Formats: sequence, structure tokens, C-alpha cells
Amino acid sequence: TGLGMDISEELEQRLMVLELLVGVLKTGATLVTISDGITSISAGMISRLPMLLMRSCELSAYIYVWEHYRQIELPWDSAWTWWFSFLGVDFCYYWVHRFSHEVSFLWASHQVHHSSEYYNLTTALRQSLTQQFTSWIFYIPMALIIPPAIFAVHIQFNLLYQFWIHTELIRDLGPLEWVFNTPKHHRVHHGRNSYCIDKNYAGILIIWDRMFGTFALESDKVVYGLVFPIRTFDILYVQLYYYLGLWKKSSRYKSISYKLLTFFNGPSWRPGKPRLGDHSKNPRVSMGDVRKQNPLACTTNCSLQ
Repeated sequence: TGLGMDISEELEQRLMVLELLVGVLKTGATLVTISDGITSISAGMISRLPMLLMRSCELSAYIYVWEHYRQIELPWDSAWTWWFSFLGVDFCYYWVHRFSHEVSFLWASHQVHHSSEYYNLTTALRQSLTQQFTSWIFYIPMALIIPPAIFAVHIQFNLLYQFWIHTELIRDLGPLEWVFNTPKHHRVHHGRNSYCIDKNYAGILIIWDRMFGTFALESDKVVYGLVFPIRTFDILYVQLYYYLGLWKKSSRYKSISYKLLTFFNGPSWRPGKPRLGDHSKNPRVSMGDVRKQNPLACTTNCSLQ
């Protein structure tokens, strides 16, 4: 596992340098700003600290369920087991990701990844300090049938795949767009345009979004970042500010049920609104937002709602 992590980190570094060089050749400008890039890389570094504890807890919990509660034991040397595990991990990731957007206290951690107003390979490293404390729970049902060693391989592969899709240099991959999550699909997920909100949760396979009604095609030029941008590069503030905001929001309500729903409903929920809230009052993006964020702004459809 350590060797695999070293290889993936070296690959990520080389891809970031390659993206930087290709971006300069293609646009005459860098796709990464120093302040935003440093913030993203710093977030990636500190997000690894809890793994000193959580990786062992995650695997211990998985192994415990496997040892005591597994229903069947799929053969580790069967190709069908490996393909089934691939689909299972990716399916679980879809729901981890979707819940991270639809449940406020989970969004409090995941919003870190969406806080950059740029979209490049360094954005992939902008990860949460706290998300791993809850995300592993969604994978525990797999321990009923999938051996721990196979699960460990696929969870790492799923994460590694998602690194390369954080780029604007790859525009369209043709027929592959129907099945796989690609940079084109994931750009939508990182957008704050109205058509981008809560869309394209996929890890590797975009088929889950197509099946569950959360798929959206890239159309109007994507403007990246949070609906309400935080306008800071302070890494600790980026990591923790939303928790304080949730606490302040809940304290405004006298009803215990409203206080709890503040944490368990969607981020834009208010009393009297649907569970996921009402996005009609979100700030509208402008062409000025597009030009400010992205030197590739006019290489695709630039019309805005």
C-alpha cells in the first residue's frame, strides 16, 4: 500500500507539471494561480493527517464485519469477483458523494473540495480534513461479500481515477462520455451555474447519475466554486468555517426538530422549503465571472442563463 501511494503521488506530480506546460502552450497563461494552487496542495497535505488514525479504523471495521458477518465468500482469484467489486465500490462512492452534497453536516466537510474558483489538477488535491471520519461507513455493506484485500485495491483505484478528470484541457472524449466520468462531466459537478448544482456525482462510471436522475451535460460555460464564494485562501478557515455557520444557523431556531434538520437536510434548506432547499435565490453567474476565472473561457459555448 505504501508503494502504491508513492507511485500515485509521483504520477500526480508529473501530471500537474504536464498540465501546467500544456496550458501555457495552449493559452499563453498558466491554469494555476500561486495562491489557489498552494491552498489546494496544502489542503491535500493536511487531509492526509487523519488517515494516520482513520485508515486503520476503516480497515479494522471492514475486516471485523467480514470476519463475523459475511454472507458469502466470493473467490479472490475470480475475474467476476474483481469486476463485481469494481462496480460495488463505484456504486458506494456515488452515494457517499451524493449524501455529501445533500446532508449539511457532510457538506460541511466536502465543501472544501468545491471551494476553489479554478479547475485544474491541483483542485483534485483540495480535500477535506474531516470527510474521512464518515465516508468509510458507506462502504461497510461491501464487507458482507467482498474480501478486504480486493476492497482495498478498488478503493484506491477509484480515488486515483478521479485525479485526472480535474482539468479543462480535455474537452470531449466522444463515446466514452456515455459510460465513464470524464473531465467534461466533472466540470459540471464543480460548477455554480444553476444547471450544475447537485449533478454528476460519479466516481468512475457516469451510468449511476444517468440511472438516478442526477446527470447534466456541460452546456453554458461552467463557473467554478461555491454558490457563495468564501474569498479567502486561509486553509484552516476553508476547512472549518462551514461547521460554525451550521451551528449559528441552527441556533436561530427554537424548535428542536428545526435545529436537527439544519444538520441533516440540504445546505440551502429553510423551514417550509423542500429537504434539499430552494436554489432559486442563488446568485447568478455572469460573463465577468467566466473571464476572471478561466483563460479557456471561450473555447466552448459561453452563453449564460
